[in-house]
Amino acid sequence: MNNQLSRSFYQNDIHSIAVDLLGCRLVRYIGKDSFLIGRIVETEAYKQKNDPASHSYKGKTKRNEVMFGEPGHLYVYFTYGMHFCCNVVCGPAGQGDAILIRALEPLEGIDEMMKRRFGQLSNKKAQYHNLTNGPAKLCKAFGIGRSENGLDLCGKNIWIEKETIYLSEQIGRSTRVGIKQGKEFPWRYYIKDNPWVSNTDKSVKIYEK
Repeated sequence: MNNQLSRSFYQNDIHSIAVDLLGCRLVRYIGKDSFLIGRIVETEAYKQKNDPASHSYKGKTKRNEVMFGEPGHLYVYFTYGMHFCCNVVCGPAGQGDAILIRALEPLEGIDEMMKRRFGQLSNKKAQYHNLTNGPAKLCKAFGIGRSENGLDLCGKNIWIEKETIYLSEQIGRSTRVGIKQGKEFPWRYYIKDNPWVSNTDKSVKIYEK
């Protein structure tokens, strides 16, 4: 945990954080010196102010109250009646900003991720590359659900640590995925050519830096 991100990391500009999270490792301790680890390869920024796609857009509610709390906590929400997605709360407390972790490259604990995601181990290449390449997929593989909502990323259960640093030309930017409002904002960031970046729909507009 020597490289664990500090609270101050999450207090910066949301777009800077969304880029800086790329290459970091999401780590979950599962006991007996065992971990689930994945490299963050895709993020999306959501702001409370003037962003109709954000859960915090209309103000604080029981559902989104974690977004308005201290930065460096997980905001986990349930969607489509079947999936969980996890976000990193960023910026000053009370601001309501968060970054969705959209995709991970699996690094460690892959057998355990397979069992959580598919109910069994699999040596199929297609399932391996489908393991954590989406926000709901990675939550299932990491066992992130309702009980992890509000969890402190500066603690010892789930945390994020610095690892790979990518050059600006290795990072892509586009409009966000799978939303109906605010989809014109180019607030999605990803590692170019990484096979675990989630599939994008045809409406996504790619921006070159």
